[in-house]
Amino acid sequence: MASLFQSLPAVSTVLLCAGILAAGYVLRQALHIYRSPLCLLRGPPDAHILFGNIQQVAKVIDSRVLEQWIENYGYNCLTRWFLSIPCLWTADPRTLNHILTHSYDYPKPWEGGSHAVRLLGPSMLITEGDAHRKQRRVLNPAFGPAQIRELTDIFIEKTTALRDLWRAQAIAQGGCLRTNVIESLGKSTLDIIGIAGFNYRFDALNPKEKPNELNEAFYAMFKTPPPMTFKRIFGDLFPFLNFSPDERSKKVAESRAVMRRIGMQLINDKKAEITRLTAENAGGVEKKNMGGRDLLTLLIKANMAVDIPDSQRLSDEEVLSQVVTFLVAGQETMNMATTWTLYALTQAPTVQRKLREELLAVPTASPTMDELAALPYLDAVVREALRMYPPVATTLRMANRDDVLPVTAPFVDRHGNTQTEVRIAKGNRIVVPIAALNRLKSVWGDDAAEFKPERWEHPPAEASNLPGIWAHILTFLGGPRACIATRFSVIEYVASPPPAHGISPLRASDPLPIRRLKSFLFSLVREFEFELAVPAADIVPVGTLIQRPNVRSELDKGAQLPLLIRPHARD
Repeated sequence: MASLFQSLPAVSTVLLCAGILAAGYVLRQALHIYRSPLCLLRGPPDAHILFGNIQQVAKVIDSRVLEQWIENYGYNCLTRWFLSIPCLWTADPRTLNHILTHSYDYPKPWEGGSHAVRLLGPSMLITEGDAHRKQRRVLNPAFGPAQIRELTDIFIEKTTALRDLWRAQAIAQGGCLRTNVIESLGKSTLDIIGIAGFNYRFDALNPKEKPNELNEAFYAMFKTPPPMTFKRIFGDLFPFLNFSPDERSKKVAESRAVMRRIGMQLINDKKAEITRLTAENAGGVEKKNMGGRDLLTLLIKANMAVDIPDSQRLSDEEVLSQVVTFLVAGQETMNMATTWTLYALTQAPTVQRKLREELLAVPTASPTMDELAALPYLDAVVREALRMYPPVATTLRMANRDDVLPVTAPFVDRHGNTQTEVRIAKGNRIVVPIAALNRLKSVWGDDAAEFKPERWEHPPAEASNLPGIWAHILTFLGGPRACIATRFSVIEYVASPPPAHGISPLRASDPLPIRRLKSFLFSLVREFEFELAVPAADIVPVGTLIQRPNVRSELDKGAQLPLLIRPHARD
């Protein structure tokens, strides 16, 4: 016992030394980040001691604000992140191309993934490095052109169901339906994701059916995004210190448990079915043999293939996280893409009429994807809508090492010196302002903020410098971390050499999000006339990453886009 007491000072000394070393390491890393060479750049004033410029950056989709930032500070400017950490805001195409094509040197920062991990698990959207490469390798076969093409019938079936529902509701309301289209579009999209992703029927669009458990869990998690407050950010960054979770946090935890239970049941059922079929085929299933319609079946088959090493297989938890990711990423982004496109059409009646004329000229109400891809004005409307209103407005990256970033043209720093590169320190954050980049006047001209599908008849050559994977816009990003549903569906599209103006024409192998959006527009615009039910000035985008329309005077009601929908009277 005496020896134990004698050893206490030594233990205390060791702990004290360890604490000093740890504090020194943290201080050294912090000084390295805060003394970043980014501080040479010009930029807006630090808006908040804790939040920095986070709230400003999230809202910079207004082209007037964008152009003012570029005019005052240049295409690469200094902003401040959480706790005023130096952060690069860049609208420079060459700088972005370097960042997006070196995706493993510029991963998503940990604070962006901590909250997402609790919602989605270790999914492909969050993991980095070898874990991300492994997941992508297994997921690739589920998103090939042949697999995506098989989903066409599902798109048509559910868009037709929505069309019939709106028609019945319009008749019941005397010929004009007033509705928040986000709700109906969201239910239709959820039905599509359920069948196409997991062969699971939500029946969300059926007004006679009671919402099932998974449907209710999903909407409880994502219907209304929480406001950006210190408590929310602190809880997201340090969940283990969140001793008093609010009601929304409790609902999210309960919903996550429901989604996990049902998701694991889906996975186990699929694995049992595949195991039974494999037993009937003595040779086993190979990765190249991807028979099956829904994406989960394709994923599990690929993961169970005999030609994949055990070290490359995904755990059930990783597979489950892809299930939840398909739901979240697919439902939210696809729903917002359609919602904002309808909003754009209400603000451009001439465009809406011209599009309807092209759609009515198609002799069938159930076109194939090749027939939809052959409609030039529909293609132009989709491109322009996704340029103007990308579902994800902003994304974030972090430098994994000290680096030198190339720039398109020399610029003047805050000391009046001319610079030909941007130096960045390990740990510094980078804001990729997707919506802002899609509206650059230097690329799209003085009318960049206008919804003008005709611009795609002769796209500007400058657009070819943007590193986007589809149509040379940043909506689906670019590089290895680009949207998987887009990247593996446009191989044929990007393989052919571009024409003289630098923009390749969209071919019959439209990416999955484009196929779905075209299907909705074909069925709905062909059948209905759309008009905004409130003044345009009352519609405001709300959200940090995903921008959802809200009514300015009814922000407490969450996302909504109230439209007047009338059946089109054909001659």
